[in-house]
Amino acid sequence: MGRMSPGAILITIGIILVFAGVLWQVGFFKYVPLGRLPGDIHIKGKNSSFYFPITTCILLSLIFSGLLKLFNKFFS
Repeated sequence: MGRMSPGAILITIGIILVFAGVLWQVGFFKYVPLGRLPGDIHIKGKNSSFYFPITTCILLSLIFSGLLKLFNKFFS
């Protein structure tokens, strides 16, 4: 398969974003507890709080890395 033109890549990304937007509107993402996964760090102090979603970051990194590998495999 040959290389895609920049226009075709932008159209593909646009279609993916539209699909994600539709999923967002129908409420699919409310069942995915991103930011509230086990392992996310949340420390509450007397006058302050600290929150770092480490597990969510790792999960999203793995998902995006896999998507980029697929994207690279099919479009390069």
